[in-house]
Amino acid sequence: MTELVSTTPGLYPLPDWAKQELSDLKGHQKHDLISGTEGADIVGAYDRAREEVVSEQGDAGLDRVVEGQLRWDDMLAHPLTVHENVETGGIVRYYDNNNFYRDPQVRGELTFSGDVAAELDATADLLGDESLQAVLPGPYSLSDLATDEHYGDEADFLDAVSEFLAGEVDAFPDHETLFLLEPSLVFSPPGEDVDERVAEAISAVSDATDADVVVHTYWGALDEKVYAHLMDADVDAIGFDFVAGDRDQTLYNINEYGTKDDIALGLVDGQNTLVEDPETVRERVEWTLDNVQTQTFDTAYVTSNTELFYLPENRATEKLAALAAATEDELEVEA
Repeated sequence: MTELVSTTPGLYPLPDWAKQELSDLKGHQKHDLISGTEGADIVGAYDRAREEVVSEQGDAGLDRVVEGQLRWDDMLAHPLTVHENVETGGIVRYYDNNNFYRDPQVRGELTFSGDVAAELDATADLLGDESLQAVLPGPYSLSDLATDEHYGDEADFLDAVSEFLAGEVDAFPDHETLFLLEPSLVFSPPGEDVDERVAEAISAVSDATDADVVVHTYWGALDEKVYAHLMDADVDAIGFDFVAGDRDQTLYNINEYGTKDDIALGLVDGQNTLVEDPETVRERVEWTLDNVQTQTFDTAYVTSNTELFYLPENRATEKLAALAAATEDELEVEA
């Protein structure tokens, strides 16, 4: 029987009070965004906001609790934009939506940072149990979002980013699960000179932790060839977006090439304010698992397809509760 685990890919909306307070403290210009050298007032506001979103996940009953990445002004580019050897350039559109991030221009060696580890240390102190889930951009997506001004070769840059992320993971506190977010595998898939190296890069990050590792993809279905190469990665699960894009292509990939022993199911819309009820989410879980013809799974992570920061705070919180309730064993689904 498949164990259902409720979770999210992180990147939560700031609580409403924090938006106003941090706006007053930080300002509104590009140079006012997070750099990793903030003063005590800003750090304190983020600490209180983190405590709130961690508490909300516990109250909702989620099986895995994330830090929330509330400091990540630059979304998935954050681990680079706060690095000492990275300069932030102009504003760049974040994939195909109406969000923007500062172009991280890598101008020196990607040495150890510890920024994300510090966030997770604070979260682990709040939790005091084994429900912590770490979240990072996958190496391909992070390299895709950045500009290389140092390494000079796309493959070498990908390797450097994966080594950097592995070093960060090595400093993490104990965590149950690591989600590596790889939307670029869907949105801007790698070319022939890099695609076979993506699995090696992901494996290098995965090998840095004893936790279960999920490579979560979204904003559509993976190209068949990209998926076949991704299956070579040494991870415990691959995540699929069953909200956006071609579900038939996603199911074809899984049924044609198989998948890992575990799976992550992106079944709640992370960009739509309509809140799915738990029964609907559970029906989607059962439909999806029924349509995977090649295997059953030890664990299915039930999650939103994308990050939740696109949503108003109250809608994101309601979706957390729906995800948690949908994975309860006693939930009844009408035929």
